[in-house]
Formats: sequence, structure tokens, C-alpha cells
Amino acid sequence: MKIYFELNGESRYEEIEPGESLLSLLRRVGMRSVKSGCETGDCGVCTVLVNGRAVRSCTTFAAQVRGKRVTTVEGLGDVDDPHPLQEAFVEAGAVQCGYCTPGMILVAYELLSENDNPTPEEVRAAITGNLCRCTGYVAIVDAVLLAAEWKREGKWR
Repeated sequence: MKIYFELNGESRYEEIEPGESLLSLLRRVGMRSVKSGCETGDCGVCTVLVNGRAVRSCTTFAAQVRGKRVTTVEGLGDVDDPHPLQEAFVEAGAVQCGYCTPGMILVAYELLSENDNPTPEEVRAAITGNLCRCTGYVAIVDAVLLAAEWKREGKWR
């Protein structure tokens, strides 16, 4: 079956298999930031935005994004032109092994799209479903709060 959707701002028509996960589709088309972890929706490393909402791509069928907007961390920015949220993660030291980072950034993006002045507790609540084995979460919370500050100062796009 063929589906149409938007991926990181570009229209896509892709052939999918019945029952294929969004994770499988995204990896197949080259989105390397979308990781495979638990395959049960528990770890958050496969998180993407669908119409601006964070979803687990491992438990979302590819067919469910027909006609929708999908954003991976590649859609926010890259090495040459990083998004301020990506810069905040680097500046705060919230990136160690990097495996969880794309999912954390996308969950943070959703949070900051709705609340540009979250408390540390609100940040922790937002990232609860995204597991990190390296950072202890302190630097991640600091990064999100730094990005929120930059957003309030108008350094956000």
C-alpha cells in the first residue's frame, strides 16, 4: 500500500507493508536519529513528532501517518544549522552516548511548544517516558530549561 505524508517538511509517497511500524519506515528512508530500543514503546528512543505530538514510532503503524506531518530530529536542525534546543543540549552537557538524545529533544520540543516557561518538575514529567542510562537526567532538565529561556528571549525558530 502507498501512503502520502510529510516528513521533515517534505512531501513523501512511500510504499509500506501491512502492519509495518513507523519506526521501520523511517529507518528504511534514512532517518538515523530514530532509534530502535525496546520495540514496546517503553524507552522513548524511537520518539518522533506526528502533527506536533510526541509518539513512539515503534508502536505506531506507518499507515497511521497517512496525510500527517512527521518530524524527526533531522527536521529540527543539523550540524551546520542546529535548532536552539539541540544547541542547549550540547551546551548543558546533556549529550553523553547520544542514544536517547533525539527522543528527549523531540519530547522537549513538544513541551516547549505548549509551555515556554516550564518548571523543573514539569520538564521531568515531560521526559518521564524517555530513558537515559548516562546522564542522570539533571543535565537534560538543565538543557530544556536553558532552551526555554532562549525561547522566551526570542532565540527560537
